[in-house]
Amino acid sequence: MFRFWGAQLNAPVEIQFAPFNQLIQTLLDPASIFAANAHGVNVLLARIEDLGLDPARAAENAAHLADAIRGAHERFAVPLIVCLSPPSPAVVSARMETALEGVPGVQYLAADRVAQLYPVERVYDPDADRLGKIPYSEQYFAALGTAIVRVAHSLSAPPYKAIALDCDNTLWSGIAGEDGPTGVTLDPSRRALHQFMLEQRNDGMLLCLASKNNEADVLETFDLNPDFPLQMRHFTAWRLNWESKAENLESLAGELSLGLDSFIFVDDNPLECAEVEDAAPEVLTLALPENAGEIPHFLDHVWAFDHPVVTEEDRNRNAYYSQTRQFGREMRGAGDLQKFIGGLALDVRFAPVSAATLPRAAQMTQRTNQFNFAAVRRAVPDLQALLSAGYECVTVDVSDRFGAYGIVGLLIWREEAGALDVDTFLLSCRALGRGVEHRMLAFLAGRGAGRVRIRGVPTAKNQPALQFIHDVAARYGQPNGRYDLPAEEFRDLEWRAVARPAAAPVAKPVRADGRRFVEYAHIARNLSTPARIVAAMRQPAAPGAHAMRMTAAERRLAVIWSDLLRKPDIRPADNFYDLGGHSLLAVLLTLRVREEFGIELPIDDVYSAGLTLSELARKVETYQFARVSPEEYQAVLDEIENMSDDEVLAALAREGVEEPA
Repeated sequence: MFRFWGAQLNAPVEIQFAPFNQLIQTLLDPASIFAANAHGVNVLLARIEDLGLDPARAAENAAHLADAIRGAHERFAVPLIVCLSPPSPAVVSARMETALEGVPGVQYLAADRVAQLYPVERVYDPDADRLGKIPYSEQYFAALGTAIVRVAHSLSAPPYKAIALDCDNTLWSGIAGEDGPTGVTLDPSRRALHQFMLEQRNDGMLLCLASKNNEADVLETFDLNPDFPLQMRHFTAWRLNWESKAENLESLAGELSLGLDSFIFVDDNPLECAEVEDAAPEVLTLALPENAGEIPHFLDHVWAFDHPVVTEEDRNRNAYYSQTRQFGREMRGAGDLQKFIGGLALDVRFAPVSAATLPRAAQMTQRTNQFNFAAVRRAVPDLQALLSAGYECVTVDVSDRFGAYGIVGLLIWREEAGALDVDTFLLSCRALGRGVEHRMLAFLAGRGAGRVRIRGVPTAKNQPALQFIHDVAARYGQPNGRYDLPAEEFRDLEWRAVARPAAAPVAKPVRADGRRFVEYAHIARNLSTPARIVAAMRQPAAPGAHAMRMTAAERRLAVIWSDLLRKPDIRPADNFYDLGGHSLLAVLLTLRVREEFGIELPIDDVYSAGLTLSELARKVETYQFARVSPEEYQAVLDEIENMSDDEVLAALAREGVEEPA
């Protein structure tokens, strides 16, 4: 399943297994493959009965495992995904999320969350469990594997920050300008859409409107429908006019100081969606299903809406943006900018990163693009590794007379030979323009080192950071983008207005063909249930020319072998184990034969070293024949007796048997 999703996400995966049934040993061993893994994620899957203790003491077993996780996570360089998967029916289940809550770098995937997203009728497979300790049905493995990949993807993919919504036939059924504000309706599916978007807002997403409407009609529609879960107060910004939606999205991005690639656009109209995709391919554009009843399921399976870590700053993001907009309005109206900045009552607080602030610190490295000198993305384990290596890491908390902005900045450095080498210097765009960045540089200069060294690595978006360091320290710049600053000169740095020549108009870059994001809509529409995922994973390879000379049983078995062995072309003389088969795949082969032919193969037949496709087909045919009753056998003979020679040859050809010489 992991390899299947790697292909779907265009991110081929390398999978390594820890020793079987050594969960706690792998967690605690400093030389284990978990400790050595420097890329991707570590995944710990356990059933309560597999922990080696009395299954009746499920809660105690889970507590022992949680203790091992808490004691091990700091040694890992990558996130750890933990899933206590469903036990066999005779064993009492247990939970661990409370015990692991707040542990940095650990993501707990609850079994009931897997069941909620990917429900499966038959979870446990007693035969596979008995034969090879493979406890679940193929569909449940599809559900479990997909849920794990989904969490891993959300931990590494650049997050979206804003959702722009159409109004008519998206937020409500009907057209506000024609049906009137009280003529539109909120069917159950669109009410679910409202609730979904409110949850996204609570998780830190900014909600916007981008719709072709008269603004007065939309405002009146919300005003006269107070029962709508979403109201105008929930939207950070809007463009309600008859302009191009792509242009309106670009305008919204400018107002919110976000890149277009931070936006998700949701509309019911496929034509409007196609126009946005063409004009603004950076935006993730989602066309809602034509059948309104499918909308809730569709939204639940757009992976771009997943938020594995939600910080306090996320929950307050909408309030922060309101403060930022108020700040912008007053600044534009100020007659004396220097006096305005001086009267902000700016309070900038620096604090060493802690277990409580590590998730927010990591999140800022992944989200902050404009004021970020190095633009290095890091997860919690990456930051823990830097701290262990002697780096210092400080968060920056900001408030002014407009309100509190929370933790908006991050500094990481290491002192060597009397100089401060800055690894990370970043500040959220919502705190720019107040002088916070100046206070941050002054803080570094005041750490006691003689010099402060900063390198500006140009990216597609970090021009504000590079402009800042050029404005305050141009004479200390070097050709490689490094700045070597005398600390004494910058210890009292404060904001000051900088006169710059007007920038020349910059032509829009030509966008490269192809979308840069995952095909989230395709996944939500076509790969959102275990049955569909299994069917897609089992897509048979095109048969080779020799397939025409196979019997019907051989052809059906060749499809199963091709799927299990990941081989595109199977021949009758091929040996299962020579092609890469092993004991676990042999168990799966037994189960697939039972599913396809309705017979239970003796395990000795499958574990034979000389197992070829043709030999297995003969065994299957023998067992099928043995199940035929005398009456059925006589009926077949009678039918053949009444057939002409041509009809017999045609029947043999249909079964893949060549005409006898």
